[in-house]
Amino acid sequence: MNDLQKDILTSAVFITGIIGFISGEFIISSTLFASAAIASNVNFNRKNSKVAQF
Repeated sequence: MNDLQKDILTSAVFITGIIGFISGEFIISSTLFASAAIASNVNFNRKNSKVAQF
């Protein structure tokens, strides 16, 4: 997957978490928020490590 696809997937998980939170599914939305945060942090760190190597 390229970076754009990863960003779109992370955004979709985050938006799904917001919709789940609004509808009252707090456990599912918390899980989705956590997975979006972890995925975003992993992608951010990978991008920074690629820049630091060059």
